[in-house]
Amino acid sequence: MNSDVKKVKPLPDYQIYVEIEDGRKGIFDLKPYLDFGVFRELREVSYFNQVGTLLGAVTWPHEQDIAPETLVAEMRSVDYAP
Repeated sequence: MNSDVKKVKPLPDYQIYVEIEDGRKGIFDLKPYLDFGVFRELREVSYFNQVGTLLGAVTWPHEQDIAPETLVAEMRSVDYAP
């Protein structure tokens, strides 16, 4: 099963909407990560909103990333795109 991210969109309250190559969609909450290491920079909303994808992972310009496996394990499934 391909768990690469094909689409990511920033949402309010430090959440992101993700679509996985295999068709799954969900909301991933980054608030639990914001107090740790390189993820602290994501507290700045304008920087957080620069989220994108690279090689199937969710990434930000200063090399923060969330692996597809983590997204799939922790995202809340949704049937819609916000």
